[in-house]
Amino acid sequence: MPTKIILDCDPGHDDAIALLLAHGSPDVELVAVTTVAGNQTLEKVTRNALAVAQIAGIVDVPFAAGCARPLVRRLSVADDIHGESGMDGPQLPDSTITVDPRHAVDLIVDTVMAYPEGTITLVPTGPLTNIALAARKEPRIVERVREVVLMGGGYHAGNWSATSEFNIAIDPEAAHIVFNEPWQVTMCGLDVTHQAVATDAVIQRVSDLGTAPAAFVTELLQFFKQSYLDVQGFTAPPVHDPVAVARVIDPTIVRTVPVPIDVELGGSLTLGMTVTDFRFPRPSDSHTHAAVELDHARFWDLIVAALERIGDPATGGAAV
Repeated sequence: MPTKIILDCDPGHDDAIALLLAHGSPDVELVAVTTVAGNQTLEKVTRNALAVAQIAGIVDVPFAAGCARPLVRRLSVADDIHGESGMDGPQLPDSTITVDPRHAVDLIVDTVMAYPEGTITLVPTGPLTNIALAARKEPRIVERVREVVLMGGGYHAGNWSATSEFNIAIDPEAAHIVFNEPWQVTMCGLDVTHQAVATDAVIQRVSDLGTAPAAFVTELLQFFKQSYLDVQGFTAPPVHDPVAVARVIDPTIVRTVPVPIDVELGGSLTLGMTVTDFRFPRPSDSHTHAAVELDHARFWDLIVAALERIGDPATGGAAV
């Protein structure tokens, strides 16, 4: 049976591809999509999520807007990477999809509580504000969630600072809550997502599919390629967020190790650092896991296959 997931995201170019991967894979069932301020403001990332749904023909899945700012701090956005809209590059369509009237936190709680224990996997690809508040509002979800597979952090690399990754750094208090709850947490951090680069051959492979969703992804990757070259010096852009979805679809694509992970809240140079303890002996009962290695070829195979299944909804080629 497909794994049921809630995708909590802040689209964002790579969030958009994560959403398409989740929609187009037969091995996961997208039961809800929630948005959180991060790459851009809540209004912008929610609009972007609905635009992706329109392009891909995602129907009968509730979309809900969540937290407009971090728990404690002022919002910082990643407009240097994602642009003023949060998804610069392609022309985004207006969406006919109506946002669920519930707050994203309530949709997360309601969905987890509606299914049997161990059914729902949470896949956050933005700041962890919604997930932290859901765990605080209804603590019973912690024992009911199958696992949390997130994109964020890193045990060696940083991008917001020398030691911290954007999703964790802009709301470290929320991340601290999520990593310290006793559910299973897998961190797909920069160390593994920097392996998920979209080479020219990958971009061409996507473009060759010839569908409107594939053309959309091609434009996303072309914009991403230029912004990552300009801002961080990557010659091929790392496509972070789909790595978390790929881990849920096929755990053999993303190798992980069980290690203690915590979030630094007090360091003047290390605020938001995901401190990962690889010392031997590693505890056998660690509930946190770090992703360390990605199978690049199989990762992109998943994304291309998902886009093939989605087809071209605008011309009647609905997802299989």
